[in-house]
Order: sequence, then C-alpha cells, then structure tokens
Amino acid sequence: MNVRPAAVAGLFYPDEPGELARLVGKLLAGHKADKNPPKALIVPHAGYIYSGPTAAMGFAQLSRAKPRRIVLFGPAHRVPFRGLALPESDHFSTPLGLVPLDEAAMETALAHPAVLRMDIAHTLEHSLEVQLPFLQHVLDSGFRLVPLVVGDASAEDVAEVMQMLWGGEETLILVSSDLSHYLPYEQARRIDRETIRKILKLAGPIRHDEACGATGINGLLLAAGASALRPRLIDYRNSGDTAGDRSQVVGYASIAFDEAGP
Repeated sequence: MNVRPAAVAGLFYPDEPGELARLVGKLLAGHKADKNPPKALIVPHAGYIYSGPTAAMGFAQLSRAKPRRIVLFGPAHRVPFRGLALPESDHFSTPLGLVPLDEAAMETALAHPAVLRMDIAHTLEHSLEVQLPFLQHVLDSGFRLVPLVVGDASAEDVAEVMQMLWGGEETLILVSSDLSHYLPYEQARRIDRETIRKILKLAGPIRHDEACGATGINGLLLAAGASALRPRLIDYRNSGDTAGDRSQVVGYASIAFDEAGP
C-alpha cells in the first residue's frame, strides 16, 4: 500500500480524529440536500474556521445521492508544473482513515496528454486534502477518489479530463477553489458577487485574481455547458464573516451544478 499522508492536519483542520469528526458533524448539522443531487460542486479550501461553514453547505448536498467516485480538481499552491498531476499513491490518509484511489479511472485520465503522475505536486497540497474529511463524513468513507492537482493547464484540458471521467450518478465532479484574496471586505464582496454571477451564467473565463482555482472552474463551466448542467448558489461568505478581520478577506462559495430536468 502506498499512502499519501495528511499534510495539513493540525493546521487547516484538527488532527485528533474525535475532534475532527465532531467539528465536521457540527458544521454539517442542520443542512439538508436539495431535491436534485448535484453532478458537480465548487467548494472552498481554506482552514475550517474560515471556509468550513460554506464548504459544509456544499457537501450536505451529497447526503441523498451519495456518489461513489469523486473526481477532484484543486489548484497547485506549492509546486509549479505543466498539466494536471495524479499521485503515485493508491490511498490518501486523513485522521478519519484511509481514502482509496480509483486506479482504473486514473489510468483512463492518463490517456490525456496533459495528465501525468507527479507525487511532489500532492505532497504538501492542501486544496484537495481539506475536502476529504467532509467526504468521509457524508459518504461514510464508501467512495473512491481521483485526485488531480491543476497546474499550468488550459480550461479545455480540464474539461476534456472531466468528460473522460464523467460517468453517471455514481460520479461527482468536485472543484476546489476560493474566490478573491486579501481585499477589504466590501470590495471583496463586490468582486465575488460578479464572479459568482459569471459562474451561474456559465459565462467564463474566471481570472486567477477572482478565484485561485480558476482553471478548474473554467474547465467545469465548459463541461457543464456541454452537458446542460444548471448551476445554483448554495452559500457565499468571506473570512470577515467567519473568523477573520475585515481589512483583508478571502471569499468562499459553494455552487452546485445539477442536471437539468424536463
């Protein structure tokens, strides 16, 4: 077994299993899934005291559908590289246990010329890791993960990889991204509202100063348009609303993409 250990436990979220389980349960408490299960989600990836409430509202949307394969895209914060990176490992670890990776789906993704295996891109990357305790809690650890760190890649590359792994009801496309960074509170709210408006209209591209995971979002907008998905805002707030001061804030949104009904 080749396990990628947790890198930010004790920093972005608690490293003691009982404390982590209680916190995630508290954040999820009272939130229910809407009628339509999402095919895709955008969720934030900051420390839980900052973005946890918004992330939890997004993950609560999975409580009915309970997908069994999660295709997760998160931006590279630590290591510059070209393309989209899969790990060499076959499991990811958090204080709540092991998450098995979907080796067959990863082999499918490797057929795309922009996808490579690159452990170092995953070693310290938090944008994927912080989503896992929520998934373990909501899905009872009954899922497999396809973890992709997005480096210098095009939105078209991301959309093509998403479509290769699109699947059916068993598969969720999950994009990890915060919104604007380190702006005064009211300025951040204005910019984030416009970013959210563009996402809800499938009207990219989103810039990297508008969202750190812009490439993943832009790929999802292309794939969502091709598959007639319908986005809806679940929650928006920023760090000035949760645990930070309002002089320099980071924005967070959870946005679900549903398959359009009749």
